[in-house]
Amino acid sequence: MRTRNRWTALLMLFAAVAMVLAAACGGDDDDDTGESPTAGQTAPAGQTPAQTEKPKYDTGASDTEIKIGGIYPFSGPAAAYGTIGKTVEAYFKMVNEQGGINGRKITFITKDDAYSPDKTVQAARELVEQEKVLFIFNTLGTPPNTAIWDYLNQQKIPQLFVATGASKWGADPKTHPWTIGWQPDYQSESAIYVEWLNKEKPNAKVAILYQNDDYGKDYVEGFKKALGTKASSVIVKEATYATTDASVSAQVTQLKESGADTFFLVATPKFATQALVTATQVGWKPTILLNSVSQSIPAVLDPAAQQGADLSNIITTFYIKDPGDPQWANDKAIQDYKAFMQKYYPEGNVNDGFNVYGYSVAQTLVHVLKQAGNNLTRENIMKQATSIKDLRIDTLLPGILINTSPVDSPTPDYYPIQAEQLAKYNPGAKKFDLFGQVIDTGKK
Repeated sequence: MRTRNRWTALLMLFAAVAMVLAAACGGDDDDDTGESPTAGQTAPAGQTPAQTEKPKYDTGASDTEIKIGGIYPFSGPAAAYGTIGKTVEAYFKMVNEQGGINGRKITFITKDDAYSPDKTVQAARELVEQEKVLFIFNTLGTPPNTAIWDYLNQQKIPQLFVATGASKWGADPKTHPWTIGWQPDYQSESAIYVEWLNKEKPNAKVAILYQNDDYGKDYVEGFKKALGTKASSVIVKEATYATTDASVSAQVTQLKESGADTFFLVATPKFATQALVTATQVGWKPTILLNSVSQSIPAVLDPAAQQGADLSNIITTFYIKDPGDPQWANDKAIQDYKAFMQKYYPEGNVNDGFNVYGYSVAQTLVHVLKQAGNNLTRENIMKQATSIKDLRIDTLLPGILINTSPVDSPTPDYYPIQAEQLAKYNPGAKKFDLFGQVIDTGKK
């Protein structure tokens, strides 16, 4: 009997020791998935520590899905930009076919706001409150994004890489930390035109046509800032239009009568085409500074040429390679882009700069999502979007890198791309010829 009791006591002791050792080595399964590398360990090959940590999700993300919302003008006065949304959607389809992002498929839900801010507000609320997206991506236009700016920031929903170069997106990130741009800002672009004028046409007399909203006013403000005290003597006439106007012919005629020899055209594609045609019809042959948002050859310049417009003296800026430019015919990035278009968006115009824009900004978001790993919270998505260091997207012009820094850094940077290069349109070859050097406005 004593022997049996002794063995029972020894078995109980061994069991107790085993439990202690198990607790020391592993802990409770409910508290630790065992996926995160511990001290002295490394993540599995091909994975970052962020990808191996215990998943963290906000609404719109799960083990299998990342739900994203986008708002574009698939109809209305700015419908030429709708192709950007279609390209982004096609790019995400390709990503999903290749396995998704860290094993998760992207669900991209788009809404058509017809470039109407009221409709943008309705679309954003539907995406956030009904569709339950993780964040809003690449919504197009300054007025539409302005309309949802406060709402998304109050809700702490990332408003990522908006398709507008308004300077406001990066001017004061502390007041709107959940919104970030992507393309070069409009005021910097205006300053580049002024720098060129100062060198090439120091006595220029400038007339300006601009859209009467935040988008147009931002360009003009940047132009006047760059001119400084000369602004009142250089700018001889200004005219505006509303997106509801049928035509800008009357405005262009008034500008021609001012005697200006330089025309700063700040307009979206429909009205830019009209302005180019009217200028020729009324016999006005100024140097034309065409804002970059309307530099599309298929959407703007070809239609203008078909209506008899003189396109021989147009200057603009570029930061993305023009897919229709022969100099990029053997460029691998453009070849890959064209192969993508043929397979995933064959109905799209492969030479439309708006499509290569969508392709490029989608690549930037994929980088952010990969960096986020298994931490798909809105806070971490924003952290990754504002912590980009020297990211090279190969469809950008050579030498242009993407950099950002967070709102709590010594120098917050919500302007991802800040470099551009001037170009002159070549009507005979139907392409833009780049000239000069890439100008990094972030370093000025």
